[in-house]
This record gives sequence, C-alpha cells and structure tokens, in this order.
Amino acid sequence: MCAMDQMNKAIVIEDEQAIGQLLKIHLQDAGFEVDVFQDAETAFSGMQIKSYQLCLLDWMLPGVQGIDFLKRIRPHHPELKVLMLTAKADPDSIVIGLESGADDYLTKPFDARVFSARIRNLVRRSQYENHLKQAASGQPVVHSVDEMTIEGATIHFKKHFVKNQGVEVHLTPSEFKLLASLFKAQGQVLTREQLIDQIQGEDVSVTGRTIDTHVFALRKKMGDWAAHIETIRGVGYRILISADDVSENLN
Repeated sequence: MCAMDQMNKAIVIEDEQAIGQLLKIHLQDAGFEVDVFQDAETAFSGMQIKSYQLCLLDWMLPGVQGIDFLKRIRPHHPELKVLMLTAKADPDSIVIGLESGADDYLTKPFDARVFSARIRNLVRRSQYENHLKQAASGQPVVHSVDEMTIEGATIHFKKHFVKNQGVEVHLTPSEFKLLASLFKAQGQVLTREQLIDQIQGEDVSVTGRTIDTHVFALRKKMGDWAAHIETIRGVGYRILISADDVSENLN
C-alpha cells in the first residue's frame, strides 16, 4: 500500500516493544515515517514538537491509559486518524473507544492483512477529507497516487504511459507532462504560465504558444476523449471531470 504525501507521519503508542517494532515495520513498508513510544506521557510530549497524521494506540498502557490519552488529545488534533489496537475485544470497550474519538478499532491478535486494510482505509478517508477541504477553498487538489483514470483514460505517472479506452497512446515527454499536470489539477484551471513551469526543463524552452501547440497535438492523439480538455480563453486549460471520477481516484 502507498501512503499519501499529506499523511506520511505516524506515531505508535504501544508498551510492548516487540509489537511496537512490528507495527513500525509495517508502517514503514507503507511509506510512513514512524515514531514509537511506550507510554502516553512521552508520546504526548512528542506530539508537542512534531505533527502526525496517523496514530496507532494501545488501550492498556503504563500510567495514563490509551483511552484517556485519546480523550486528552482529540480536541487538539481533530484531523489525526487514530486506530486503536487492543486486547479489549468486548463490545462495550469497542463502543467506548469509538465514541472517545478513535477512527477505527482493531483487536489483538490481528491478521497483518486486516491491519494493512484498515490503514489503507484510513488513508483513503483522510485523502477524501483533504480533497473536500481543498475543493471548498478553491485550492488545486494534489494527488500522490501512482495512476488516475478519467472517463476511460488512464495515466500512470511513474511508468510514464497513457491508455485511452485500454489502448496505449504514445506521447512525447512534453505532452505527457502537460497531460499529467491537467490530470493532477482535477478540474482546476491551469494557466499557461503554470503549464510552462511544469514542462520546461534544462533542454526545453517553452512559451505560451508552445503550450497551445502541445495541447493541439495532445487532442489529436486522444481522439474523442479530447473533448474533456477545455480551453479557458485568455487563461489556460483544464480537464472536465465528474464527481464520480474524483471519488474513483480517491479509492
């Protein structure tokens, strides 16, 4: 699984050292930077100097219990995703944990695949919430996924290829960068100046007219799908994207 850029720091609060290190390994494999604490007080101190996006929290800790720690931090960290990991498997404890502010609850012992699925779910949820906030504020939506699909056209950012309705489309490096920028903007208008910054490199000199030429060539290669590339006269370009496409790319 892949953690997104906005959610790459995790804190693990687990008094059993072996379990804490195992959780750290799983999270590092998922792309997280991880700090492990064995009690709530030192964890709380750590949170004063570093910002985290994910918290794995044991209930039964020495000193301050995990559930009390959660109640203490939740008002100050409303966006922190908290997964409680505990041997307390009775329904009352699960309800208390969730009502105290945990986003999810997993009982010990747990299967590694289930743990990974829960983490992926929290990442998706956080990503979706960030998308809604950015959309509401008018900021461009930033994506860290390896690929995106819009109306049957799929772009893979790391492997540098594009498929339209399952058929690979051969693009020049500049055309690929242009399309990738428009995909990542997800419906936000990109000015010619912004697109120039995305495409220009040491060996590439780009002007506003060059952008228009690349868009013309890109539309020809993308066939009927090119209708999704909209020209905003005097400003730049954007991709027309539906709400369903946004939701699909967040999953």
